[in-house]
Amino acid sequence: MALLLCGDIHMPRFGKNVVQTHKSVAVPSGFDSRRRLRPSNAGAHDAKDEMQQRNSGLTYAGAGVDIDAGNRFVDMIRPAVRSTRRSGADGEIGGFGGVFDLKAAGFSDPVLVAANDGVGTKVKIAIESGLHETIGIDLVAMCVNDLIVQGAEPLFFLDYYAAAKLDPNVATSVVKGIAAGCVEAGCALLGGETAEMPGLYARGDYDLAGFAVGAAERDRLLPRDVHAGDVLFGLPSSGVHSNGHSLVRSVVKRAGLAWSATAPFARDLNLAKALLTPTRIYVKPLLAALKATPHIVALAHITGGGFPDNLPRVLPSGLGVALDLSTFAPPPVFRWLAETGGIAASEMLRTFNCGIGMVVVASEPAAGEVESTLRAVGEKPVRIGKVIETDGERVVTHGTLTL
Repeated sequence: MALLLCGDIHMPRFGKNVVQTHKSVAVPSGFDSRRRLRPSNAGAHDAKDEMQQRNSGLTYAGAGVDIDAGNRFVDMIRPAVRSTRRSGADGEIGGFGGVFDLKAAGFSDPVLVAANDGVGTKVKIAIESGLHETIGIDLVAMCVNDLIVQGAEPLFFLDYYAAAKLDPNVATSVVKGIAAGCVEAGCALLGGETAEMPGLYARGDYDLAGFAVGAAERDRLLPRDVHAGDVLFGLPSSGVHSNGHSLVRSVVKRAGLAWSATAPFARDLNLAKALLTPTRIYVKPLLAALKATPHIVALAHITGGGFPDNLPRVLPSGLGVALDLSTFAPPPVFRWLAETGGIAASEMLRTFNCGIGMVVVASEPAAGEVESTLRAVGEKPVRIGKVIETDGERVVTHGTLTL
């Protein structure tokens, strides 16, 4: 079974200026090697018309859209896009849509799972510090981690990059990060869009959106068969990940620190680099664990909303969780944020992951087996609580969060 994706989505109209991106850059099917800006007034002009336009008429370049920069960008990202090839996405370039072959990827009765996300105002830290190399990893992580919680293997990824003015060097750094994230998650960078929109964004600013599609065998979807007594294991985060950065930036402003200052919580890094530590991609270890044991019954990606908002999303009605906050110690970055910002523990728990980026729910009788499996695939699970019956509050905490 082959899946055809329409990649030619953003047609320029009503003054929107668009650069076509990775959707046909050198490898997975659907990438358009021409990668060009497509002006809304495209058409044939004779030499006289061309001369008149140069002398008195408006031009696309004059309106702020640089087609040549877009073409340079394409050439610069070819190797990065090529590096994301995988089974199921080996088609020729030049099509209008990307093709992914589910059968070639090894599925027999697949269900598709899709997710999209962004990186929030973490991108502003990258912009203001000039450190663009890892923000693309965050973009991929936020999407593919949402796929794995449903038991799905990420298959392909598409991105959207929008800026007032395309800087090929900056955009290339971002796309290289996206490609690195795709390699880490095992998915193909199958398409993308780059929009150059003067007047909509401040000069130097850009924004990102990501879209990921995965698949799972129908009988392996999560969550399934969650019961009271099941055990919760927390998997460590790499730091703040990609949520709560509006609050992070407010704390930095209160502290009066420049991005180039030494990070108070990581003395070997400057503040920007420490806060831009990429979001962990949990895909490969969790896929391995899911294949090794049938006793993982749910997964929860701890993103915006923290534990209170994300854990109930994977639980049936009538069930909640009891968390022991004393079982894990938040990394130094969270302690610094709480102390410097005067942030209450309850606010920390609802804004940040506080050191636990993914929660694994294990069937109670097999909790020991699941813990051993997680360790065998390279994780460091911490038993942080259990599933409980409840008609009221769905996330109950005890113990103290060490901040």
